[in-house]
Amino acid sequence: MGERGKSRLKIREEIPILPLRNTVIYPGVVVPLTIGRPSSLRLIEDALAADKIIGIVGQRDPDNDSPEGNDLFTMGTVAQISRVLRPNESTSNVIAHVQGIQRMRVNRFTQKRPYLKAHVQLIDERYEDSPELRTLFNSLRASALQIVELSNHIPQEVSQVIQQIESPGYLADLIAAYLNISMVEKEEILECLDLSRRVQKVLTYVRKELQMLELNQRIQDQVKDELDKNQREYYLRKQLKAIRKELGEEEEDVDELEELRDKLQDAQMPPDIEKEALKELNRLSRIPPQSAEYTVARTYLDWLIELPWSLTTEDNLDIARARQILNEDHYGLNKVKKRILEYLAVRKLKADMKGPILCFVGPPGVGKTSLGRSIARAMGREFVRIALGGVKDEAEIRGHRRTYVGALPGRIIKSLKKAKSNNPVFVLDEVDKLSNDMRGDPASALLEVLDPEQNDSFSDHYLEVPFDLSKVMFIATANLLDPIPAALRDRMEVIEIAGYTEEDKRHIARQYLIDRQHREHGLPPEQITFTDDALRALCRDYTREAGVRNLEREIASICRAIAMQVAEDKTDPRHVDQPDLSDFLGPAKYFSDFTDRVQSPGVATGLAWTPSGGELLFIEATKMKGKGQLLLTGKLGDVMKESAQATLSYLRTHATSLGIPVDFLSDHDIHIHVPSGAIPKDGPSAGVALFTALLSLLTGRRVRPNIAMTGEITLRGVILPVGGIKEKVLAAHRAKLEEVLLPAKNQKDLVEIPDEVRKTLKIRQVSHLNDLLDVVFADLPPALVVTAPENPTGLVPEVPAEILADSSPTSSSKSKHQK
Repeated sequence: MGERGKSRLKIREEIPILPLRNTVIYPGVVVPLTIGRPSSLRLIEDALAADKIIGIVGQRDPDNDSPEGNDLFTMGTVAQISRVLRPNESTSNVIAHVQGIQRMRVNRFTQKRPYLKAHVQLIDERYEDSPELRTLFNSLRASALQIVELSNHIPQEVSQVIQQIESPGYLADLIAAYLNISMVEKEEILECLDLSRRVQKVLTYVRKELQMLELNQRIQDQVKDELDKNQREYYLRKQLKAIRKELGEEEEDVDELEELRDKLQDAQMPPDIEKEALKELNRLSRIPPQSAEYTVARTYLDWLIELPWSLTTEDNLDIARARQILNEDHYGLNKVKKRILEYLAVRKLKADMKGPILCFVGPPGVGKTSLGRSIARAMGREFVRIALGGVKDEAEIRGHRRTYVGALPGRIIKSLKKAKSNNPVFVLDEVDKLSNDMRGDPASALLEVLDPEQNDSFSDHYLEVPFDLSKVMFIATANLLDPIPAALRDRMEVIEIAGYTEEDKRHIARQYLIDRQHREHGLPPEQITFTDDALRALCRDYTREAGVRNLEREIASICRAIAMQVAEDKTDPRHVDQPDLSDFLGPAKYFSDFTDRVQSPGVATGLAWTPSGGELLFIEATKMKGKGQLLLTGKLGDVMKESAQATLSYLRTHATSLGIPVDFLSDHDIHIHVPSGAIPKDGPSAGVALFTALLSLLTGRRVRPNIAMTGEITLRGVILPVGGIKEKVLAAHRAKLEEVLLPAKNQKDLVEIPDEVRKTLKIRQVSHLNDLLDVVFADLPPALVVTAPENPTGLVPEVPAEILADSSPTSSSKSKHQK
């Protein structure tokens, strides 16, 4: 008489039930289980807090995520939890190591939530030790030892464990736990309480497994007889052929490989790349289809086949048509349109010209990205775009090497596959917002992509073969040039796109935005119309931007209001005029307060450049009793603080000639503040405005409210050139100012100012601070002497060449405001 399955543990009649899918636990076997269902996690937690005893029962349907009593088999195993591990803090899943203790039968379920509980009947396994059982046991042990000997993946130490087992039931359960059989077959073994029948069942499955191993060994021996030292490749092919013949799938695999070979020939790859692809195909033919490496090699070949090695879109070189399309899609932007038409003209004369690499730089909403789509339409090319904002990984550009699991090509190659053309218009959006970390620098990876001398052999880490990018027209877009590395910036032809004037925005709204909003809101064109005054008021009072995104949003808000009226059967056409805007959009969001802000002495209006266009910048100065200190507030950068110090030094040096007390700083403190204090501001170009504000404070004269100024100053009073002139002048024009003071050396930048702006805005050029005195003040005393003693002629002094050589016309800064 033998006995097994009677546990020394005290097991309650009612225990929690853990449903398992695709797994059966046998008594005596330790198995790690991955627990992920919330109810199962709760069960494990409660069991650990109690006696760690649970019941494990298999599911009939493994796809059922919330099984109930009827969904489970009736026979299971009582198990004890030995330990619980959490493999990753980012997931709630745990790995529970459980050991089967004893078979059990579920009598009835007593709880459904939060997890199943049931009354169970423990099954004591008793058996009569008979010659038949002993024979089955010895056959099972011998077959298991044979499997260990023939199998390459089972450690030889397992044979020692098998030889030490004396219980037929434990040996059958241990072997059944590791058999590669179905869930139903494993459950049948668990439910078989007759030990002889159970051992017989397990022995049958073991012999089937043994036959497969012996067959494999026979194939190995058969092929090994033909092995020759100089015929290793032949041996591998013969072995693979024998395996496929036994599996009955030889013909299917041959057809698949031949299909791949035909596709490789049709792809029209360059000869060296086709040679590499055929080499990979030959290697694929020697890999078993069930191998993971087979999938990797097959995916690689699919990428090589599907890339547009020789698929080129024919360019439409009709310049008149291209000009018409560009004008249809975008208003203004003449510099960009001219550059594209020039490229088409040269392509017409020289067919093998490489694609240009352009970089459109400008504030948000001026149409940089949409220009790329319009250019593709004008040239008849495919259009692809990738967003580079926030990209930190070099592999996003170059791809991952095939040694990594799940490796794929980079976004350049992916986009070309999607375009199905090797000469698309390729937009690299927001190239100034690339970043880098420990995974590499994507901006450095772009150096090869955007270099005309190198990109004809661009190598992706995944492909490891060169791909010709020289036919691609790359267009990068950016809001700022400063964040772009100098080496990358040097590879691109930079075209700056400034903001739009009020009239530009009115034309854009009339020709593009209103029609688009009609279509998007399902309104016929005659249902809603806008007057020119209404559009100007929208640009002036409800949006303040260099582009037109917010303008389109405001037009969309009006269209939505009209659409709601139409939906309520109020179908009368609506003519929107300026007074109607407040009904749709509420009170004006912006208003011009510069006149009120410069009513008292000590306030001047400067001009600032920002990534979203130009803006007005107010400089306020005041004085109070003190010890001669200069206080600077408004979140100013170091360069702007130094400009204020230089301004004060110039005033103290020329106090007599400027009509201010020489000792004005001896018993007073001066405080300079630049409003919008939460916004960082920096740059040297506020020097002229700082000088004007301080001189106004110290002389008690008000600055003209309709004038703004920009320029860097030196300690000698020379006004140096600055950058962002077009944006600054447009900001003054939007604010309805009458006059702008610019450095004389910025004469070259005036050609970019639109004619309509120059007609309504007086632009005065100055080269020395003395030139300001007759211009900027509203109540200039007639007795004021405006020439310094050092310059009695009143002429602008000659500036030493070394000073001008050290002066930069632009300032580089990443702050919100740059003067």
